[in-house]
Amino acid sequence: MALGVPIAFSIGIATFLTAITQFDAKMVVILICQDLVEGPNSFVLLCIPFFVFSGLLMGRGGIARRLVDFANALVGRFRGGLGYVNVLACMFFGAISGSAAAATSSIGTALIPEMRKEGYDREFSAALTMTAATTGLLIPPSNIMIVYAAVSAVSIQDMFLAGFIPGIVVGLCLMTASGTISIRRRYPKADSVSLKETLVRFKRAILSLMLIVIVLGGIVAGKFTPTEAAAIAVLYSFFLSVILYRQVKLADLPGIMLETGVITAFIMFLIGASKAMGWTLTDQQIPERLATMLLGISDNKWVILLIVNAFLLAVGAFMDMTPAVLIFTPIFLPVARSLGIDDLHFGIIMIANLCIGLVTPPVGTILFVGCAVAETTVSRVFRSLLPFFIAMIVALAIIAVLPTEWVVWLPKLFAKTGG
Repeated sequence: MALGVPIAFSIGIATFLTAITQFDAKMVVILICQDLVEGPNSFVLLCIPFFVFSGLLMGRGGIARRLVDFANALVGRFRGGLGYVNVLACMFFGAISGSAAAATSSIGTALIPEMRKEGYDREFSAALTMTAATTGLLIPPSNIMIVYAAVSAVSIQDMFLAGFIPGIVVGLCLMTASGTISIRRRYPKADSVSLKETLVRFKRAILSLMLIVIVLGGIVAGKFTPTEAAAIAVLYSFFLSVILYRQVKLADLPGIMLETGVITAFIMFLIGASKAMGWTLTDQQIPERLATMLLGISDNKWVILLIVNAFLLAVGAFMDMTPAVLIFTPIFLPVARSLGIDDLHFGIIMIANLCIGLVTPPVGTILFVGCAVAETTVSRVFRSLLPFFIAMIVALAIIAVLPTEWVVWLPKLFAKTGG
């Protein structure tokens, strides 16, 4: 990867070179080819192209402005209110689209110029938008949760439900940081919005917010599978973006479909290569050896969890989220299990950790998207990012130390009620 070789190829090459030390080269090639085909050959993974397509439609469908107006009615009246609006709108939109990049682009385009006009610093606005956009990866539906569920063999339904409380924790920590800075800098507050106007804005936003209810409600109620829910999300997004709001034209659909195909192919190739790597890791007993090594350092759960989180923070700065989950879940999940950490809880910790890497140079995808939207540079925005980095790390620490019962409370609740 340091030489610029694409990650999927890097994984495949490393897997091949490791495996041929133990097996015949011809057999290794056959096994790797089989895994490249079998890895993505899963009905569950069919969710991914549907949710990607739905997210792209939502991102271009005029959803952001409606969510911003509704969020402004709820929290805009406070000092630094547009900062709270930014976080809340990103939480709404990120959850609807399942994409941090789409949330950064859509909410940033709608809010950053408005924040600048009201006297907010450009770099502050950009930094807040970038970090807030990552909350949508914890609040379902989320593509990265589907990837983790596929690798760890946990239920997608349970993974989605487990993300709500941690996603809200991250949002509250970012709001706290934003509010503290806003009070210190005396950023303005908006006029209060009447109850009648709040209801009007809610009515304009309710159809967009209903996507979360439809997808999660249908899955939890057992009305359809996660894959069927993803297909329904596409139909609903099409209805809103193309027919009702008319922000997406029929002529735009081939381009959106092509973009969906490219993103999906990248993810599926990574999944296939990672399956082959997982087979090699298991054969070489690397997860067991790593667990033994870490437990040899300390038998304290929190010390080991601190080491794992520090390692993932470093990884996130240099590797995108999807390959990081695919590569390191098979390595660290056995370690987490040996410490008595639930698979769902560890998945949420891992995703919350790697979200920080999305806004960390040198490879932070959202960092570059946010800088482009705000028309600023990484060097200028980095200082403004620091307090929000701290807020995200505090949120990660809270998520890590939360009792597992809190994280899995919703999945267990719906399991008891027959959902």
